[in-house]
Amino acid sequence: MVIGIIAILAAMIFPVFAGAREKGRSTRCIANLKQIGNAVDMYAQDYDESYPFAKDPADEFCPIIWSDYPQWQAWLPFMPRLTDALSPYIRNAELWHCPSDRGFTELEDAGLPLNGTPTSFQAFGTSYFYRTEMVFAGTVYGSSDRVAEVNLIFDGHGSWHGRSNIDSHKRWNILYADGHVKTANREQYDRAWSTPLGAY
Repeated sequence: MVIGIIAILAAMIFPVFAGAREKGRSTRCIANLKQIGNAVDMYAQDYDESYPFAKDPADEFCPIIWSDYPQWQAWLPFMPRLTDALSPYIRNAELWHCPSDRGFTELEDAGLPLNGTPTSFQAFGTSYFYRTEMVFAGTVYGSSDRVAEVNLIFDGHGSWHGRSNIDSHKRWNILYADGHVKTANREQYDRAWSTPLGAY
């Protein structure tokens, strides 16, 4: 009887502890992205209000995603990784590590194989991806009228902070182009991708 009660209590309490632990991880991830945002700001000050000329793992290992833009695709072999471009401003490599990073085996929403295991951080040196389109389009830093709605750097996979791999359950921590960070659901994540980049 006593064992049964303990088992029931444990079943009730465990999800609470698990949720609190994940909340702490998400908070640390948000703090990482805010500091990366500070580094982007310093980069822009040093490079004539430009976003970092750099690529992310999707660009490097799945360049086919740019096949409709061969002029941009041709740049990829000559671009450094974002982690390298921002290394003068970020001394602690752990800032690129989302503590909820559980890796992935394909590029999210593209269905292309991309081996980010056991974690994206271990595979690529970063848990975060970059909206490289900002560079290709020559967008001026902070120029968009909707700069607070444009995604700049974000979690490599939405299942890390979500409850499952189901789209409606996914959550992404996003650094927006104005420097603020927030957690987005699927609808908000898609809206950020569709927001115009601004002047260039």
